[in-house]
Amino acid sequence: MIGATATATEMQNNFGKYLNLVLEGKEVIVTKNGKEVGRFIPKEATLSYLTDSLAGILKQDHDLEQAREERLEEKYGLTD
Repeated sequence: MIGATATATEMQNNFGKYLNLVLEGKEVIVTKNGKEVGRFIPKEATLSYLTDSLAGILKQDHDLEQAREERLEEKYGLTD
């Protein structure tokens, strides 16, 4: 649940306020020059993000070595 959006300066000057929002289970989006640069999230949410990203990888039966080689080839034009 998003609790607030704050500029980097607001975050720095009012850290306690935003920390309390996170302690309440809310997420704070941090912006700089109008662009999102980060998120301040509760510890429990980090586990959710990690689990969701791993679940996306593990849902299907993949040859991880083949997938790695394909990504290297696509990104850099090379493989091992």
